[in-house]
Amino acid sequence: MNKRDIKFIFLIICSSLWGQNSIQFPIVQNGEVASIIIDKRDAKVVDIASDILASDIQKVSGKTVVKHQKKAPCQIIAGTLGSSKVINQLIKKHTIDVSQIEGKWETYTIQVIENPSKGVKKALVIIGSDRRGTAYGLLEISRMIGVSPWEWWADVTPEKQESIVLNIENKTYGTPSVKYRGIFLNDEDWGLQRWSALNYEPETGDIGPKTYAKVFELLLRLRANTIWPAMHKCTKAFYHYPQNKIVADNYAIVIGTSHAEPMLCNINAEWNHDTMGDYRYDTNSESIKTLFKKRAKETANFEGIYTVGMRGEHDSPMIVGEDDTDSQVKLLEQVITDQREILKANSKKGVTKPQAFVPYKEVLHYYQSGLDLPEDVSLVWTDDNYGYIRQLSNAQEQQRSGGAGVYYHTSYWGRPHDYLWLNSTNPVLMWEEMTKACEFGSQNIWILNCGDIKPHEYNIELFLDMAWDINGFKNDDTIRAHHMDWSAREFGKNNADAITDLMYQYNQLAFQRRPEFMAWSSVEPVTKAGDTELTQYHYGDEVSKRIKAHQDLLTRVKAIQKNIPNHRADAFYQLVYYPISGASNLNLKWLYSYKNAFVASQGRESAKDFATKSLEAYKTIQKETDYFNNTLQNGKWKHIMSMSPRHLPVFSEPTASIPLTEKSNTLGIAIESYQMEVNDEIINSYADVFPVFNTYTENTYYMDVFLKGQGELDWELQPKADWIILSKTSGKLDKDQLEERIWVTIDRDKVPQGENKKEAPLGHDYQLIPPSYKVNSAIDVVTKNKTTTLGVSVFNPKFKGLETYKGFVEDKGFVSINAENFNRKTDGKEAKWTTFSGLGYTGNVSVALPRSATSETTIEGIKQNSPILEYDFYTFNFGEVDVFLQAVPTHAFNNDTGVRCAVAIDDAEPVIVDFQTFGRSETWKQNVLKNASVQSVKQVVNTAGMHKLKIWMVDPGVMLDQILIDLGGWKTSYAFPLETKLK
Repeated sequence: MNKRDIKFIFLIICSSLWGQNSIQFPIVQNGEVASIIIDKRDAKVVDIASDILASDIQKVSGKTVVKHQKKAPCQIIAGTLGSSKVINQLIKKHTIDVSQIEGKWETYTIQVIENPSKGVKKALVIIGSDRRGTAYGLLEISRMIGVSPWEWWADVTPEKQESIVLNIENKTYGTPSVKYRGIFLNDEDWGLQRWSALNYEPETGDIGPKTYAKVFELLLRLRANTIWPAMHKCTKAFYHYPQNKIVADNYAIVIGTSHAEPMLCNINAEWNHDTMGDYRYDTNSESIKTLFKKRAKETANFEGIYTVGMRGEHDSPMIVGEDDTDSQVKLLEQVITDQREILKANSKKGVTKPQAFVPYKEVLHYYQSGLDLPEDVSLVWTDDNYGYIRQLSNAQEQQRSGGAGVYYHTSYWGRPHDYLWLNSTNPVLMWEEMTKACEFGSQNIWILNCGDIKPHEYNIELFLDMAWDINGFKNDDTIRAHHMDWSAREFGKNNADAITDLMYQYNQLAFQRRPEFMAWSSVEPVTKAGDTELTQYHYGDEVSKRIKAHQDLLTRVKAIQKNIPNHRADAFYQLVYYPISGASNLNLKWLYSYKNAFVASQGRESAKDFATKSLEAYKTIQKETDYFNNTLQNGKWKHIMSMSPRHLPVFSEPTASIPLTEKSNTLGIAIESYQMEVNDEIINSYADVFPVFNTYTENTYYMDVFLKGQGELDWELQPKADWIILSKTSGKLDKDQLEERIWVTIDRDKVPQGENKKEAPLGHDYQLIPPSYKVNSAIDVVTKNKTTTLGVSVFNPKFKGLETYKGFVEDKGFVSINAENFNRKTDGKEAKWTTFSGLGYTGNVSVALPRSATSETTIEGIKQNSPILEYDFYTFNFGEVDVFLQAVPTHAFNNDTGVRCAVAIDDAEPVIVDFQTFGRSETWKQNVLKNASVQSVKQVVNTAGMHKLKIWMVDPGVMLDQILIDLGGWKTSYAFPLETKLK
């Protein structure tokens, strides 16, 4: 038998196997279109979903689907088990096995049957275990033919296809990982409500049944089933419009309400002080119970999740007479008891209405203080409003029959600062928190506060995809794969890599500082813009680095935009371009403003340029937002996007600082590490010497030459040693080039060995203990009028111990380490350190897993049982040092754990470091604004030379980002300096 025969037989076998696993089903082929068959007595949502599928087929193929055409040779037959006569007949006639879906929650099967009845060649059969299962099955076919769930909400126009032929694998889908999965429409004042009232649903003048129908369609397409409706005062209560609950039931959407809306009641809109009295249970319980009873009766025959408990009006604590915790707990217990009696009286006999308790803000304190909560009530844990879940169920709570859930934010109004405009929650962080929630039993209810839906599209889909099948998201790399698939579906496989990389960079920059936090201001009360914590003269100038990063994002998104086909251009604008343009230009507005103020203080003419660039960024946001609202899709989205929710200072038009004008033009010089410019008139100003170069690291420092006054000025740089490397050696400053940044580095191979000198390098306030081994030279800055000399020093001792060394090394009095770059790690008795990618300041964090591991709280237990990270570092100094650890600011899983690790240098005893915060403390505020928790411990480096830093797990789940060992040289900066790894 030759190779050709073997290949032929192999292909036959493969073809046979393929035929066993999938069957072709033509929806549109040779001008014929499959008909959709449902039982008209099935649930309304089945009819709605079949209409959506028929419309999707028409959008893809241009062919009209005729429903209920029983003589069609190919049919899509869908129905709910026990509610569809046609499905029941098929099951009986063809002995279809439905055991995998029978009695299950929202589960469905899709399979192809040959010759199901006379004259019918093939039937694509969709059987749902319940009404939503059937609807999800029908819309699964929409996904298979290439229709995005965002077809309407983000204008993802389907690809046209003359023929639609699917390879169907007989398969069961579900049961979903989370029972109730959905979104909370919140803080809708500036977008969704205005868009609905003034544009989409003017006949209602509000978010009403027409708008909710579109939201509910989206939820079905995303396999969600729950909504907390919009509830601000600008929107009338959901139940104000009787049709709303009918539309929700038609779409099989479960209605729930937030922590501030007990018993499906919108207190903001429904409580009338004039007719109902004070909203306080201790003095006016009968009036409050009257409202609860009214809503319970009104919703008795509809699916709902009833939030029990009580808070004050609009996100405020409950008012009580006795202002002590015990009295508050007792009153809240009475509220819950009364509510449950009301629900019992308005439920079918023996059926308990689903109930949820949301321990949000002060209510968490009441729960932790011993509140007695009935065990069939679902505990809905909350994040701290910034993406970090406050608490999860302990072992005892995980046994509750009501289970648990999570209420999570990607949009928030409140202290320390809002983020209501763009989506800036890192998807990998959301994955880490939600998979953690599942591990601790929170799989009954997941609700995402997504503001106005737009521009939260990707994170909404990710959140709901995880809720549908959390087992598909076991590792951090599944998030990148998910984003790749999402990008490919929406914009083509050829663009998926570039878009995913772009969005990962966007999310990393937003993790370091959300766009809405760039004014360094706060709310409640609202404060004016403050001084940035980003340094402009240390570590390469953090402000300029961030400018460059955002300019790079803008360049890349514009390049990708050119490759997007026309029919997806509007979708790309909404899903990718506008979010990046908005975030980058808001950053640039503030970064250029900070740059303007800084250089104006040095008298630079370039201050005017930075002011202009800041204003241009602001105007770009205005222009793009106007396009979004008024031009995109011919005004479909008019009023949906606001560039200044709540009109906070961060969104305001920038102001400018004007430099003092020089009478004649002169050359100004500023070099890295100094706030002031070089001034020849001040003796020993120390502003004319570069930071010390170190041949063991790759140092690059900048110098700025700038024009003071108007006119033109030629300049030249003359290095006095051949090992000094300059990015540019000459140029001209004029009205088109008011300043220029030159980068200075060294050729390490050419630098001679340093002399043994004992003085500290100029310009630094720490003292070197051993000899400095310095090489000194200079750069002359020459203009027609004068020459200025800048000192250049290199630390180059040529120690033999470093010739084969591979670890980290001291540079300028500190050692900087990215936590994922350990030299060794040792697994513990139960846990080990691993890496999550796509999170943290460096893009990777080291995390101790599994989360079920036992916390080690004694020093002996830590040393014997905990996993260890080890980092080799070499110092040229010795003495007491500060070890700074930066972690992702997560909270303890529950009262049984903390957020701790232990640290030691060399053979010292481990010292425990705790990252936990409590309540809404100042430390917590700074942590969430920065997405970083920094703690430090004192340690001793007993001699210059080689050392080991050891970090042990104390609590599982702690996520380490960066490490800084400060021997006295670290200057003020927002982020830790770049790694000082031996080069």
